[in-house]
Amino acid sequence: MTGGRVSGIFAAVTGRKAGSGGVGQGKAMAKDYYQRIRHSVRRYPRWLRLGVGVLLLFGGILGFLPIVGFWMFPLGLLVLSYDLPTVRRWRRRLEVRWLRRWRARRDR
Repeated sequence: MTGGRVSGIFAAVTGRKAGSGGVGQGKAMAKDYYQRIRHSVRRYPRWLRLGVGVLLLFGGILGFLPIVGFWMFPLGLLVLSYDLPTVRRWRRRLEVRWLRRWRARRDR
């Protein structure tokens, strides 16, 4: 991929040009990303989100079976984290820990 093509894809996805925004562009992009996810998740009823989350957890527990997999368990926790404060705190702590570790490795 060439630089022009990458910036064109970036502009199409985010609605702004690559390299525009200066300092704080990463924070603005992260905020926009989380707002889009929150909007897409919140448009479904709470009972449906809880049901899907519980089914994914159950499928993750039965991950040794051929059709379902262990990948369903963390996905179920992620879905439940939008409605259950305890799971949301766990997810948030994990995000902060991973981000700190990633920044420490990047700054070496």
